[in-house]
Amino acid sequence: MKIVYHESSKTFHLYNDTISYIMLILKNGHLGQLYCGKRIRDREDFSYFLETCTRPMTARVFEDDDTFSLEHIRQEYPVFGTTDFRQPAVEVCQENGSRLSDFQYESHRIESGKPKLPGLPATYTEAEGEAKTLIVTLRDALTGVQVELLYTIFAEGGILARSARLFNNGTEAVRLTRAMSLSLDLPDRDYVWQQLSGCWARECHIHSRRLEPGIQAIGSMRGNSSHEHNPFLVLRRPHTNEHQGEALGLSLIYSGNFRIQAEVDAHDTLRVMAGIDPETFTWKLDPGESFQTPEAVLVYTDKGLNQMSQTFHKLYQRRLARGYWRDKARPILNNNWEATYFDFTEDRLMELAAQAKECGVELFVLDDGWFGERSNDHAGLGDWTANRDRLPNGIAGLADRMEALGMKLGLWFEPEMVNQDSDFYRKHPDWILGAPGRSVSQGRHQYVLDFSRKEVVDAIYEQMAEILREAKLSYIKWDMNRSITECFSRGWPADRQGEVYHRYILGVYDLYERLTSEFPQVLFESCASGGGRFDPGMLYYAPQGWLSDDSDAVERLKIQYGASMCYPISSMGAHVSAAPNHQVYRNTPLHTRANVACFGTFGYELDLNKLTREEMGEVKEQIAFMKKYRHILQFGTFYRLNSPFEGNEAAWMVVSEDKKTAIVGWYRILNDVNGRYTRLRLEGLNPDAAYRNVNGGTVHYGDELMYAGLITTDDSAGQVSAGADHSTDFESRIYILEAEV
Repeated sequence: MKIVYHESSKTFHLYNDTISYIMLILKNGHLGQLYCGKRIRDREDFSYFLETCTRPMTARVFEDDDTFSLEHIRQEYPVFGTTDFRQPAVEVCQENGSRLSDFQYESHRIESGKPKLPGLPATYTEAEGEAKTLIVTLRDALTGVQVELLYTIFAEGGILARSARLFNNGTEAVRLTRAMSLSLDLPDRDYVWQQLSGCWARECHIHSRRLEPGIQAIGSMRGNSSHEHNPFLVLRRPHTNEHQGEALGLSLIYSGNFRIQAEVDAHDTLRVMAGIDPETFTWKLDPGESFQTPEAVLVYTDKGLNQMSQTFHKLYQRRLARGYWRDKARPILNNNWEATYFDFTEDRLMELAAQAKECGVELFVLDDGWFGERSNDHAGLGDWTANRDRLPNGIAGLADRMEALGMKLGLWFEPEMVNQDSDFYRKHPDWILGAPGRSVSQGRHQYVLDFSRKEVVDAIYEQMAEILREAKLSYIKWDMNRSITECFSRGWPADRQGEVYHRYILGVYDLYERLTSEFPQVLFESCASGGGRFDPGMLYYAPQGWLSDDSDAVERLKIQYGASMCYPISSMGAHVSAAPNHQVYRNTPLHTRANVACFGTFGYELDLNKLTREEMGEVKEQIAFMKKYRHILQFGTFYRLNSPFEGNEAAWMVVSEDKKTAIVGWYRILNDVNGRYTRLRLEGLNPDAAYRNVNGGTVHYGDELMYAGLITTDDSAGQVSAGADHSTDFESRIYILEAEV
């Protein structure tokens, strides 16, 4: 891992064993992009990568050089209007209305490790030698505005973290109308664009298309990263697949409005950008003030999508998630929501918990309905005190009863929202987002609190902290069940209203930071009606998130498969729920529901008392299996094998770090009859090790299992017999492979 500056050629080279990233100080003082890709050897001069020529209809920077136009030069942090007509990375509006900038190289410095980003989540380092950071300072002489471009290269993996800081060192206020985290110009467009999109209950579906001239983008203007588009993009070569080929993964560590876009110009140059959505953003910078953009993480691989994903998994598990639970296997939980909804008493909860305890569950989670006058979703949000009619001994008393039972207690909050029918709203009706003189929309009968204001965040913090101080709580589920509308804050003047969306997210991060710092051993799980804010920004505070409200096993195959493109298994909340499922009313076998959920943080969201004796026995076996293998399942190396988006069968697997244990999940959506013989080629095994199939007792070497394949043929290859219990629709199996000593 090195960062080298060659003075004679004015080139920067950032590289490790996997990636090279090369830049050049251009003759006009701007920073140019020369190369991003597979590691190449360092040399004194890479300037030959800069290609220029005379083109018709081109505006020139220099009168005596008709080859130098920013329209046709790859750049690092481009501006608009000074011979470049593509989308800019930054735009600064002066008091006279001009939006022109001329950011020229001023200086640079190289630091060991990685600086923190104030008020924002970001990757980090812990040990010496993990990373180095290049900080390049650019300055606009007319306004005095400076830009610091931050580039962190990690020692392992093709990882480059990018962000920008802007400083107003001038004498007049300016307004940022665009400040992207990353801009990358690539020399060609021969890529497949791959995004994770969907909506509530079908998040993170994979959508792919070839890049064509023009702009294509994903983003959110909802105030949250959204169910619709995850802040993640893959650019892969057309022949790249899970196991081979080049790809660039781009992930934005941010939880609010964002945009990720690709612009292909008329000469097939590709410009990729990621950052805060510029349509809903302005930021006033008074003299002496600064602004920090969120961090974007770029991952390069030439060994296929699985390696790209594994790089993200390792980085986000170990150097984005933090704290007590970062490296720990997660407790098996039972959430009461789909068992009771709002209809419960303390004794009813203890009855559910007692049955869960008998099965081996470790954590009981009390969901919505425990606070204020909350008998339905019309009232109570904002009043974070126990409803004494349901919980006569309060949360502390319930926690004590759970502890006596041998269970830990978790609790649901939705701290960013308020109902009109609540004491909190009646006391502070002006603490919601909404414009004077205009109606305020509701979602789920609730309003959005103005988290851009410190006094609002302070008031919610005091309520939540009081409960956490008094009660023995081990887990918090932090929900957020509606997007932001009427985004106006009574706490900020007119010329600051464009800042409210971003300040809101900074307020959310601030509340998370305070609570996780004061209560470091509490496990926080983020949620936003499922996947509405399942993003890297949340992982910095909550090491796991409720990936989707859809708990149907068949639908979860696609959701979890897609999310695994970027997110580690340890981050995915996944539960076994009732049949028929409460979202799609599909009946799936109990073992299939567990076989999907075990590739996640694992838990149950049903009334275990309603199961048959045989089903209860099956649940106990599932929990025993999960306890034995959960560390491997959640922290092992994950491989996608067969895509549920491409056929009737899906498969994935995890391999332990020492490659002595592998766990394979195989899933068939619909049954077949008189079908083909089937095999599954595995990945990541030691080719020289003999692996015993715990299920069937057979032994095969790793090379056989990877190159010839694991035989998965069952009765569906012939005539399905009446007694073939495991040859049905929605069938699944878990294969456990242990290396023999």
